[in-house]
Amino acid sequence: MALKIYNDLTHSSQEFEALNPQKIRMYVCGITPYDETHLGHARVYVVFDVVRRYFEYLGYEVDYVQNFTDIDDKIIKKSESLNPKSENKTIQEKCKEITERHIDSYFDIMDILNVKRATVYPKATEHIQEMIDWIKGLIKKGYAYVVDNDVYFEVSKFEDYGKLSKRKLKDMKAGVRVEIDARKKDPLDFALWKGAKEGEPSWTSPWGKGRPGWHIECSVMSTKYLGDQFDIHGGGLDLTFPHHENEIAQTEALTNKKPYVKYWMHNGFVNINQQKMSKSLGNFFSMKDILNKYDPMVIRLFLLMTHYRSPINFSDEQLNETKSAYEKIIKTVAGLDFLINKVREPEDELEVAETEDELAIFKNKFIAAMDDDFNTAQAIGTAFEFIHFINGHIKKDKIDTESLKKYKNLLFEFFNTLGILLINKTFQDPDVEDIEILINQRNEARKMKNFALADEIRNMLSARGIVIEDTSYGSKWTKGS
Repeated sequence: MALKIYNDLTHSSQEFEALNPQKIRMYVCGITPYDETHLGHARVYVVFDVVRRYFEYLGYEVDYVQNFTDIDDKIIKKSESLNPKSENKTIQEKCKEITERHIDSYFDIMDILNVKRATVYPKATEHIQEMIDWIKGLIKKGYAYVVDNDVYFEVSKFEDYGKLSKRKLKDMKAGVRVEIDARKKDPLDFALWKGAKEGEPSWTSPWGKGRPGWHIECSVMSTKYLGDQFDIHGGGLDLTFPHHENEIAQTEALTNKKPYVKYWMHNGFVNINQQKMSKSLGNFFSMKDILNKYDPMVIRLFLLMTHYRSPINFSDEQLNETKSAYEKIIKTVAGLDFLINKVREPEDELEVAETEDELAIFKNKFIAAMDDDFNTAQAIGTAFEFIHFINGHIKKDKIDTESLKKYKNLLFEFFNTLGILLINKTFQDPDVEDIEILINQRNEARKMKNFALADEIRNMLSARGIVIEDTSYGSKWTKGS
């Protein structure tokens, strides 16, 4: 089965064909770094991290570009609230202080969530001249016009406007709810360049001092690093219109190359207790707050247990259920590690072949799930089926070390593709060596039939939160939750 992607441009599931057979080029809209990284951000970048990882799993090289919108009304407004020590700084310096602080924080959180770094992270403020050149080109081709110190894109000149969001221009005009600017030819025309206002950051341009509009930034930066046409453009569902619609219009108008992007992908919203997460509703959670309560791999697993296009409901109940699921994975890995060096070698080639057949069934199911529009929910379901199979197999007497090693390798292959680290934090505890000594002493006491001492050691360990499980291969232990 070939990889199929739901393409928002065609509103259909399509078999994926790369523009370059060896390399995937993808762009994902990045954050506006004016506030704390939140759960909605985490979902976007975990989702597209898995998309990138799966392409790499399939053998592709991936060029992944993710921007930072480091000049924006929200950033300017935030700069006004800086502490008194910043009074002697220019507005540009204040904005840079805000954006750099939040970019650093963003990277810290993405690293904790095991999100791989993009190939490049371009910043809007580092590409102003390229944006000016683009705008000059759009004016020259008749797609843009100047009003005072502003420049607007004339949407009526672009015949395909609305093709991504499946909106008709006449319907959009009839339903306009924005404040009408009498200077514009049409209420839907959008800003490519904004004339400077007093106290705002600005750059010199042929139309006077000002700054670029939001939409032009992504067109310029994506094509600079990926070319006029590339494979995948991703982002949150809320960016479909107007941001991505406007990107298509201005890019295809300037380059005359269609499609600008072959596959458009958008992830669903994050809901908090069945309501869309937003600051206005007071149900906003920063990632720092969530990471103070939950293991980052539990959060990552939670975000991937729902298909990326569906809304996801966040609650403590859901996170606690995911925590239990993650602990089951870790317990299975610990069980494999415990047994690998304690059981026999395989008896014959037939036994090895049977193991290979079993592994192939689960691997094919996992790949089929991921080939179905990156269906991580189904892929994780397959991984848990495999865990159930492993645990059932471990309980049987007919078990060999090579099979166990292969089970472990495939389990890690699944979760590495999903970017989920399988770390048994029990064995990162500085007291582990002491615990192992006590376990060994207890095992010796049991061999000598000194059950009173064995029970005493068990009780001592139990008081420290250690749970002991006696098996025919010896005693294994875990820390109780």
